[in-house]
Amino acid sequence: MSRGVAVLAALTFAGGLAGCFQPLYSEAAHPGLVEDLRAIEVEPIKDRIGHYLGDNLITALNGTGQTPTPKYKLTVTVTTASATPTVSSLTNVATSATMSAQARFTLNKADGGAQVLTGVADANASYDRSQQRYNDLRAARDAEIRLARSLSDEIALRLSAQLAGKTS
Repeated sequence: MSRGVAVLAALTFAGGLAGCFQPLYSEAAHPGLVEDLRAIEVEPIKDRIGHYLGDNLITALNGTGQTPTPKYKLTVTVTTASATPTVSSLTNVATSATMSAQARFTLNKADGGAQVLTGVADANASYDRSQQRYNDLRAARDAEIRLARSLSDEIALRLSAQLAGKTS
């Protein structure tokens, strides 16, 4: 088979599959999904990373600024850890750190009803450590913000997939 025929066959096959693609947030593919996501009430989350995570979730699920009547309640618990995997042999001080976060989340019906989804999201973020205290604190805070964004993206995607597949 010639190379041109193989390329043409591959493009034809790919074009045929492109018609099967449905965007997750498409109203035609998943009627009511956007309204369901907007109707998720995010319970307050403890600690600073919880504040960042909560803000990111509210924006990801309902970026309109309007608060419809809640259909669901999202409860999230975050645990974090920090490790310093590299230490300078000259100064005996850590030169980088890695923050890890785990978010356990549960989506329940707002009326106190059934549990819709439960899951765990994990994320890691590294940052350079410095001998200057302010730089070190700011880098750690930036890592927390990146962790919160990553956790928020994962949780929002899993909520979307769950609610898009619901039958009721």
